[in-house]
This record gives sequence, structure tokens and C-alpha cells, in this order.
Amino acid sequence: MIPCAICMCMVQASFAAQPYAQEPYDPRFLWFMLAFLATLVCPFALLARSRHPEPVFWICLAATLLFPYDPLLMLMALCSLVARRSGVARTVRAVAAATPVAVWAQLRDALRPADASLWHLIFAKPYTGGVYGGDMVMLVGEPTIIITAVVVALTGVTVSVLCGLHIRSRARLHEADAKTRAAQHHAAHLQSDLDSQQLADAIAAEAHDTLAHSLSLIALNASALQAEANRLAHSVDPEAHHEPADPKETKRAAETVAAKADEIRRQAAGALDEAHSIIDMLRHPQQAWERLAPSDDTALTRESLTALLDDARQAGERIDTWIDIRQLGDLDENVGKVAYRAVQESLTNARRHAPGAPVSLEVTVGPETGVHVHASNPTDGIAGGSGAAASAGVPGRDARGGAGLPGLAARVQSSGGTCRYGFDDRRVFHVDVTLPWTTAGAVGPEAGSSTMHETGRAGDSRADRPRRVGTMKP
Repeated sequence: MIPCAICMCMVQASFAAQPYAQEPYDPRFLWFMLAFLATLVCPFALLARSRHPEPVFWICLAATLLFPYDPLLMLMALCSLVARRSGVARTVRAVAAATPVAVWAQLRDALRPADASLWHLIFAKPYTGGVYGGDMVMLVGEPTIIITAVVVALTGVTVSVLCGLHIRSRARLHEADAKTRAAQHHAAHLQSDLDSQQLADAIAAEAHDTLAHSLSLIALNASALQAEANRLAHSVDPEAHHEPADPKETKRAAETVAAKADEIRRQAAGALDEAHSIIDMLRHPQQAWERLAPSDDTALTRESLTALLDDARQAGERIDTWIDIRQLGDLDENVGKVAYRAVQESLTNARRHAPGAPVSLEVTVGPETGVHVHASNPTDGIAGGSGAAASAGVPGRDARGGAGLPGLAARVQSSGGTCRYGFDDRRVFHVDVTLPWTTAGAVGPEAGSSTMHETGRAGDSRADRPRRVGTMKP
């Protein structure tokens, strides 16, 4: 840009100085020489057009107006101003000032004598005037030269403004693209954080479900073992009996203690395996979602429910059940896992806060009714029941400040269901979970034939199923 501006300004200044070339001491000739030398300085003002486009434009406009320069220098500055400053008033003011100056600069050259005008040289007959001697022969008249000069001036202003607007729009487009990429990067970062948080929540829920269940069974078996050991010690204490201990009774008590110890060992080993699984998920988060997917042990099946209930009963927990599951193969496995966790958490919660209390469990699954899990246990007169009564009815927290039931409620809600828990008017604690019936993505050939019915130890008829009493409070 700078060499082009220098060249055009030199050409105009040189043509303007031609009539005074024979009079070197004429003040006008000296002025034109000063203008010629200034052409080596003024165009370098364009270097500051990025930071100071408006001052550069007015400097170039003043130089074009004062010196016999071509308007190209001013038009370059105008283009930079329009491109870098978006104010409408500023743009209109600059265009309004540049238009008459550009027209005047072209007319100033077109109105000079033929030998001192670039426009006349353009329209002159070849090989006439100047170094060829004689007068310059024009191919067109003066009006055509003047009109052409004016049209070129106006066209130059228009092109400069359009180029500036184009550069401005392209810069805005690049800025918008940069902002879009930044927003996408930020959104991706937030999504990554959200995914990490969801994974952490899922791992925490899995750890609570598995470890809390196993550890509560260990604690319950340890209490039973302690009771059996105390009974055995009392039976063999010679000071506690007036007659010798029955060997068969002693043997039975010893076998019970050994069985309880073996059960604790087995459950401790299972809890250790579960802890290792949780640690592996933390070490390898890429594979964690695969590990958290429903499995045979956590799906709502006959085998998993039977194993869950058997473990609880072997630990001494009294459970009366009504289980009615129909078309199990059609149920989505993720919904089935949530239902399984609801049963597991209900039993774990009862063991922790109402040890020794009987638990009434109802599980009904079917396309017409959806998935319904209801568990209840009395708390009055049960050790630890007062602690549960103090906190289990508080929304967002269960007894002892735990997060088992609130976590279960969050998972149920994320699956489109509802979870309510609390005490009724008779101080019976209830956990009630309802999940929508969701059909699995791929239904097997025997999906419709999987049905499970079970009645618990309380009876063999539907009349013996546990009923909710009173009004459940949040």
C-alpha cells in the first residue's frame, strides 16, 4: 500500500510542477518540490492505521487537500477507518469529507494544461506532445476528461467504503467464529465436568449400595455371633448351672457360632471384592460406565431377589414378602436395576436403623401397574429406632446423616419415577418407590413368559400382603 501511494503522489506532484520547471526560484515551484519530498513521508502514516485509523484518515485527507496528490492515499486510509471503526456517524462523516476531496483532487489534475495533467496524458494521441515535440493531440474533449475524472473519484470512494465494510464483516465473522469456538470449548469443558460429576455420583451410589449392604449384613451377623458366643459361654459355665451342660446343646451352639463366623468371613470377602471393584472404577474411569451397567447380580430377576432376601434372612433379618413380577423380560434393565437397588436400600436402611424389627416387603411389576416397591418396618421399641425417628423424616437426609434414601430418591426421579419415605401415624417407617414401565430395547423370544410370584413367610394369600397404615409424611 505504501509504495503504491508514494508512486501515485509522486506522479501527480511531478505533473503539477511541469509548468514551473524552467523557473526553479518561483515560490510555486518550491512548493511543488516540497510536496514531492513529502511523498516520501506522508504515506508511512498508513502504518498506524490499525491502532489509530481515524487520525490517519484525517492526516491523509489534509495532505491530499493541501498537496497536489492523487486521492489514492486518502482512499486507503478511508478503507482502514471504515473497516476498523463501526460507528455509523463516524463512517458517514468520513465518507462525506472524503468524497469532495477525492473529486477535487481528480478535477485539480484534469483542469491543468495538457502537458501538466495526468488525465490529459491518458486521453492523448500516442506519440504526441512532451518528448515527441509539438502540441499534445487529445482524442476526446475536455468535458469527457472532466466527467471521467469525477466518475473515477466517486468510484474510488465507493470501492474504498465497500472494501472497508467487507473487511469489517469478515473480521466480525472471524470474531464470531472465535467466540463460537470458545463457547463450544467452554461447553465441552462443562460437559466433561458434568460427565465426571455424574460418574462420581454413580460410583458413590454404587459404593453405597454394595458396601453399605454388605457391611450391614456383617454387622448383623456379628451381633448374632456375639449373642451365640455369649449363650455358648453361659451354657458351659459351671457356676451358672446346677447341672452339667447338655453336650448336644453345646455342640449345636458351637456349630451355630462357626456358621455365623463363616458367614461373616464370606460377606467380608464379598465386601472386599466390592471395594476393589470401586477402586478399579476410580482408577479406570473410561471403563466405569461399563462396570456400572446392569448385571446379573443387580438386575430385577428371580435369582438376584432370592439371593438378596436369603442373605438378609441368614443374617437374622425377619422379612415378610409379597412379590408379583410379570413379563420381566420386557422390562428395561436399567429400570430393573433401580428397582433392585430400591429393595436393597430398603432392607439395608431397616437393618441399620431398626435392627431386629420385622420388615414387610412388597414388589409388584407389570405392564399395567408399572414397577412398585414398598417396604415398611416398625420403629417403636427398637434399638436405634429413636435415631431413625429423629432424622429419617427430614427431606434430603436419612438417619445418622446418611445419603442412602436421598440418593435412591434421586436415581428414581432420574428414571421418571417417584420415591417417598417417612413415618406414618403409628411410627411405622415406609419406603415407597414407583417406577414407570419401560420396555427394553430388544425383547427376547421368551420375554412374555417370565413371571415370578412369591409370598413371604407371613402367609400364602394376597390378604397377608403388608398394608400401609396411616398417612405417610414427607
